Amino acid sequence: MRKFLDEGKLILIAIPVLIWTLLPIYHLFVLSISNQESMLAGKLWPDNPTLQNFQIVFNQQHYYLHNFWRQLFNSFFIAVSTGLITLFVATFAAFAIARLKVRGGRTMMNLALATYLIPAAFLAIPMYKAMGSYGLLDTQASLILAMVALASPYAIWVLKQASDKLPKELDEAAVMDGATSLQLFRLVYLPLMKPSMVVIGIYALLLAWNEYLYAFLLLSSEKAVPLAVGLGLFLSADDAPWNLLMAAGLLYAIPPAVIYYGFRKNMVGGLTSGAVKS
Repeated sequence: MRKFLDEGKLILIAIPVLIWTLLPIYHLFVLSISNQESMLAGKLWPDNPTLQNFQIVFNQQHYYLHNFWRQLFNSFFIAVSTGLITLFVATFAAFAIARLKVRGGRTMMNLALATYLIPAAFLAIPMYKAMGSYGLLDTQASLILAMVALASPYAIWVLKQASDKLPKELDEAAVMDGATSLQLFRLVYLPLMKPSMVVIGIYALLLAWNEYLYAFLLLSSEKAVPLAVGLGLFLSADDAPWNLLMAAGLLYAIPPAVIYYGFRKNMVGGLTSGAVKS
């Protein structure tokens, strides 16, 4: 009976949380299938649901959607590049700090983490000036480098914590068999770190996918900006077609949801690795 009551309490808590979480997504979907009249009426379900909004988005038949597919590709390119570069930097850094015991490595990691004491929005203008000094403004490389700089400290810390939980005996056995540092990294470290690496890769990818401020500051060409900035142009119109914005936003939300669902098992394993001390 007590177990039944405990489960009932959890369900009573979970249901409101689930509804509150899904409510914005529901309204996003409802507006995306509404025409202009139904949208202005503010009904919970449109009188005449239509998929015409999605057709307009797919065919880029609105002024603000002329570069929809190009901007969506930009989002993919920037997000994937950020994820891969962050993963490359963080994996090698965590290996050097946790396994090779590089002198000063932990100090550098802690100093990098200290940058999170400053809100990312406050660093946007210094980042803009730095990119301008190197001639990288209005290039996607500037946004990728900025996202890598923001994601790397946390990524290194997570991978370092997971690395500390790996048995040191594996390293010692590999060294006794004549393995070099690179062989140790490739044959021992990488296979054991895959779950945590998946988590970090997805974290950096989603960070870049959802970024707006840095993309707005560092990129100015409509053909170079990611879709997040492209959709923001709707807000500058006096008579913004919100139904088209919601349809495009719903399409924009599908890729990260698919990525998370596809790697959910790896995400769970990566998030819990190193959570319990042996």
